[in-house]
Amino acid sequence: MQIEVNAQKRIKQGTGASRRLRREGKTPGIVYGGKQPAVVIELDHNALYHQLRQEAFHASVLTLNLDGAKEQVLLRSVNMHPFRVEVQHIDFQRVQADVKIQMKVPLHFINAEQSPGVKQSGGLVSHVMSELLIRCLPAALPEFIEVDLKDMEIGNTVHVRDLKLPNGVEAVLHGSDNPSVAVVQIPRALVADEAADAAAAEATLAASEVPTSKQAAEPAAAEKGGEKKPEKSDKK
Repeated sequence: MQIEVNAQKRIKQGTGASRRLRREGKTPGIVYGGKQPAVVIELDHNALYHQLRQEAFHASVLTLNLDGAKEQVLLRSVNMHPFRVEVQHIDFQRVQADVKIQMKVPLHFINAEQSPGVKQSGGLVSHVMSELLIRCLPAALPEFIEVDLKDMEIGNTVHVRDLKLPNGVEAVLHGSDNPSVAVVQIPRALVADEAADAAAAEATLAASEVPTSKQAAEPAAAEKGGEKKPEKSDKK
């Protein structure tokens, strides 16, 4: 997906100038990197805000149209207002076609409902990760990475090294790290219910082994009835 961002060079700088820009419906920003100096810019807030709502905007090589001159950039940082729906500042980084970049891309989980662990065993998929840090050339940057869960059984875990990454894309890992991405497990409520049922069954069994008052009285009565009376001695 090709996404173009329109911007203009910002003449005035400083905190006061940025406040005035925001009151005018603009967002201050900066573009840096590559072999060119950093340039302070301004963008239309409403257009930028709607673009930020697109998932692809955060994990794609963007085309920055800066006063008619276009260059390839990545979104690197967004500062939002603490409680207002307002983009306060935005950073873009230039990219070079022959230099690898590092970027976090979202994970899309598919076929969970078809997996034996979910479909047959009633398990739930727990997403341990929602995005993955990758390294690749700008042209190979994927918008997202799919995680196929169709063969997952209860207790199975998908790790980063299990993922099928696009050609030219590698996960950024450290040494022998192989973090978990997703796991299929039995819901806690179901485990708790099964434990409660087992405890109730055990209690019922234990109670059935305790004799009733009638059952306890019968052996006592039999023992009492079977007692022999002492013989009277003949006294002359």
